[in-house]
Amino acid sequence: MLKIILGFSFALLLICVPPGARAQSHATAASTPTAAQSIDGDWDGTLTVSVIKLRLALHIRTDATGTKGTIDSIDQQAMGIPISKIDRDAGAVTFEIALVNAAFKAVLDPTGQTLKGEWRQGSNALPLILTRRQPGQVQPVSARPQTPKKPYPYREEEISFSKDAAQFRLAGTLTIPQGAGPFPAVVLVAGSGPNTRNEPILGHEPFLVIADHLTRHGIAVLRYDKRGTGASGGAYATATTRDFADDAQAALAYLKNRPEVDARHIGLIGHSEGGLIAPIVATHDLSAAFIVMMAGPGVNGAAVWLEQLKLVLAAEGMAADKIAAAVAQRQRTIEILLSESDANTAAPKLRALMSGDAPAAQVEAAIAAVNNQWFREFLHYEPAPTLRKVNCPVLILQGSKDLQVSAAQNLPAIRTALRSNRHVEIVELPGLNHLFQSAQTGGPSEYSQIEETIAPAALDILTRWIIRQATP
Repeated sequence: MLKIILGFSFALLLICVPPGARAQSHATAASTPTAAQSIDGDWDGTLTVSVIKLRLALHIRTDATGTKGTIDSIDQQAMGIPISKIDRDAGAVTFEIALVNAAFKAVLDPTGQTLKGEWRQGSNALPLILTRRQPGQVQPVSARPQTPKKPYPYREEEISFSKDAAQFRLAGTLTIPQGAGPFPAVVLVAGSGPNTRNEPILGHEPFLVIADHLTRHGIAVLRYDKRGTGASGGAYATATTRDFADDAQAALAYLKNRPEVDARHIGLIGHSEGGLIAPIVATHDLSAAFIVMMAGPGVNGAAVWLEQLKLVLAAEGMAADKIAAAVAQRQRTIEILLSESDANTAAPKLRALMSGDAPAAQVEAAIAAVNNQWFREFLHYEPAPTLRKVNCPVLILQGSKDLQVSAAQNLPAIRTALRSNRHVEIVELPGLNHLFQSAQTGGPSEYSQIEETIAPAALDILTRWIIRQATP
C-alpha cells in the first residue's frame, strides 16, 4: 500500500504484531501482583491514527496471582495481545504492551467508567479514552468474509530464496494448483511499508485473497515477507525501492527452477509501490512473461504525495482553506527533502516547519517517516522511463475512487509511457478504492469498515487476463 503519511500505505499502524507472535484472544500476561479490582472488566475506545480510526478493546482480570490483561485491535483483527505489565498508583494506571513496544498511561475517572490518557508507541503519542463496557454489551467484530479458510483445494508450501548464496534469505509461501502442471505462475510484490507475505492491512489480507483465487484457477503464486519483516532476513529500514526490486527479481528466479512451474509463463503482480517495482524487474529480467500494475503510480512520488493529501483531506470533509494550508506545508516539506540530501541537515528545517500544536513526539515521528533514503528516492523516481522499456504484456488495474494513487493523475502518464507496447490493457474499475474494495468515498477511513477485501470483479479480470497470457 502507498503510505498515507508518506505517499504509499500507512506510516502508522500502531497495533502491529509480529507474524507468529499473536496470542489467542484473552490470553493472559504476567503483571505486577498489586490487585486493581476496580479496573477489572472490558473497556472500549478508538485510537485515531492520521485519518484512520482503530477500535481497541482492553480486557482486565484479577485473580489470586494478580491483575492481568490483553488488548484487541478489532479493525486489524489482532486479538489477545498480552499486556506485559500493569502499574497502578491510586487513579493513575499504566499498561505496558511489550509485544508491540507500546504503553497506555491513563487516569481512572472518579466514577470508574473511563480511562483517559495517552497511547505511546515508539516515538508516537496519541490521546486515547477507554470506556467501561456495560453488562450485556458485546464486543464489535470486523467481518472479512473473503479470507480463505483451510483446508485449501491446492498445495501450500513454505519456501525461502535469496538473490545469491551469500545473501540473507527471504521467506514466503508458494501455492500450487492441483494437477500435474507445469502451471503459469506469478510473484506478488507488496506495496510500501514493512509488509509481510499477505500484505495485511486493517484485518484484511489482500495477497492471501489474491493467491487463493489465482491458485484455485490454475495459477501458482509466490508471496513473501519483505526483507527484515516476518521470517525474512535482511534490513528493512535501510532498503530502497530498488532493493525491493532486487528481492522481487530473486523471487522470479526461484520460480524458474520449480518443476511445477511453466518457466515460459511467469509474471509479477505489483500493488501500489509494487506497481513501481514490477516494471523495474521486467526491464532487468526479460524472462518475465507479463506484469500487472495494481494502483501503481505513473508520475513521480512528489506529485503523488501532494495529490493524495488533497484528495484524502477533501474526502474527510476538511475545509478548503485548511487543505490549502496543509498542501503548502507538504510542498515545503518536499522542497526541504529534495534540496537537503543529508538527514541531519534536513531534520532541523523539517522540525521548524512541522512544529506547532502537535506533540513533539508526533512531530519527530513525522520527520522520521520522511527523512530517509527510501522516501527521497520515492519523491525523485519517475516511472515513465522504465515503463517505456517494458516490452512484455502489461495489465493496468486502477480504482476510480483510489485517493492514494488517483486514476486521473496516474493513468494518462502510464498510458503515454506504454504507448509503444502493443500488449497493454488498462482497466479503470468504477467505485473501487486503493485496496480495490467497493467504496463510498474512497477515503482511507473506510478501509477497515468495508467487509470486502477485494472486489470480485477485480479478481476475475486479473485471473482471466493471466490465463490468456499463458494460453498458446
